[in-house]
Amino acid sequence: QVQLVESGGGLVQPGGSLRLSCAASGSIFRSNAIAWYRQAPGKQRELVAAITTGGSTNYIDSVKGRFTISRHNAKNTVYLQMNSLKPEDTAVYYCAADFRIVPGTVPNYWGQGTQVTVSS
Repeated sequence: QVQLVESGGGLVQPGGSLRLSCAASGSIFRSNAIAWYRQAPGKQRELVAAITTGGSTNYIDSVKGRFTISRHNAKNTVYLQMNSLKPEDTAVYYCAADFRIVPGTVPNYWGQGTQVTVSS
């Protein structure tokens, strides 16, 4: 059973924008915080942004002011709006869910990932 599905990745020029979507099952969406992780070539997987069931958000410093995580409750979907994209943002982006999103730990549920490439 598919419970988390990412979409919206693609190729974009530096300075451009992209919006990623994470569609979740209703039970997962209602009960868990949801986060976006990314894995860039030659780098460790990192937590990018997270949102709680109540709508509280957190971001890593490198994306603050550029990325926005949000949730559309009626659609059971979490979004990651990415603006002012940089080549350093190139990575496979993964949606993940768990009761708590804790840096350094592995959430319980994961999507398959979507590729984001920022290049001229």
